[in-house]
Amino acid sequence: MDDFDSIDYFTDEAVRTDPYPYFDYLRAKCPVLPGVVTGVTAVTGYEEAIATYKSPALSACNAVVGPFAPLPFEPEGDDITEQLEAFRAQIPLADHITNMDAPEHTRSRGLLNRLITPKRLRENEEFMWRLADECLDQMIAAGTACEFVADFAKPFTLVVIADLLGVPAEDHDSLRASLRPGLEEGISEGTAHNPLMWIEAQFSDYIAQRRDEPRNDVLSQLAAAEYPDGTVPEVDEVVKLATLVFAAGLETTVKLLSASIRHLAEDPAMQRRLRDDRTLIPSFLEETLRLESPVKTHFRLARQSTEIGGCPVSAGTTLMLLPGAGNRDARKFDDPNAFRLDRPNVREHLAFGRGAHSCPGAPLARAEAKIAINRILDRMRDISIAEDVHGTAESRSYEYEVPFVLRGLAELHVNFTLSADKNDHRPPGPMQAAG
Repeated sequence: MDDFDSIDYFTDEAVRTDPYPYFDYLRAKCPVLPGVVTGVTAVTGYEEAIATYKSPALSACNAVVGPFAPLPFEPEGDDITEQLEAFRAQIPLADHITNMDAPEHTRSRGLLNRLITPKRLRENEEFMWRLADECLDQMIAAGTACEFVADFAKPFTLVVIADLLGVPAEDHDSLRASLRPGLEEGISEGTAHNPLMWIEAQFSDYIAQRRDEPRNDVLSQLAAAEYPDGTVPEVDEVVKLATLVFAAGLETTVKLLSASIRHLAEDPAMQRRLRDDRTLIPSFLEETLRLESPVKTHFRLARQSTEIGGCPVSAGTTLMLLPGAGNRDARKFDDPNAFRLDRPNVREHLAFGRGAHSCPGAPLARAEAKIAINRILDRMRDISIAEDVHGTAESRSYEYEVPFVLRGLAELHVNFTLSADKNDHRPPGPMQAAG
């Protein structure tokens, strides 16, 4: 990238492959920068991002769609709260928790907190250990080379999240088979207003059935949940929560796992350190999250005129948060582009957001990744990048997925040898998913 001023952040292939020089360029101009990225004010500084996530003057109504779904009204004055509420239903995904504001968001978050609990995660861990081995069995049976995203990361993460939600084990295979065709079919049928519609169809029957015939599973607990005031949510409200957990938990954890294996495959010394000392895995994963945040872009709408980082923001402005930029802000993280296992403040990264909309699935993602990396290190050695696909270390190239909201490898081809030691080296006692 030579001419940063001519770049279209949302479509430029160079930015998709390596956005970090562009983020540095934006931050150097101003950590809160209007006008350079079309339709938004870009927030690239760490402290400025924290302020944006937590500002009561900002709405999450456009958290996903950003400037691509223009406001259905012309903002007027320094407080557009009444206008926003009058037209909110016309904003895509407005009825999903990601785009809600208080008090609706608070009520829905309360239901969601019933789903991802420390107790449920502990119960889910034993299943994750077994599943990791099943997925590795299938992958290793095909030889000592694989495309990691499709062969392990996606099937493992898909079934983990299905199990957490209480999807019956007999339905796991059909759910896995329908995932990609379902998404493509949903988009082709014109569900751009709600791209989760195809997943919702999978869960509507489950919730309705559990209300008629409760079982001892998570879906029954969610179906029976009440709001704090004792009212019972409509079926579609519960379904939207379940499908959001399913879709968001699947995509972000796949990207965390693939980025983690890429780092290990590129750094044999680090691979040996983690294999010999598994207590380093949590720090390794946090540093991976900092350097390669799975969520690339968040949006907020200023419903009141305010200031962020001393910069004026007018009501009606769309702010674009870039977690990967904040996570490489040298004012917060020393030597920000280096991978450091001993980084003292690494858990202060922005990969899971902050404030009321911080990712509720963060403990699950951390538990999945820790278990998967442990078992991969147990059973695979000499993990390396397939140079016939990605090139040598001097000319390495990777393809990244197109969506601007998420950042993740489209493919990751690796080679490996099989470990003679097939023992399970899990830590003694239950793993701590949260922290």
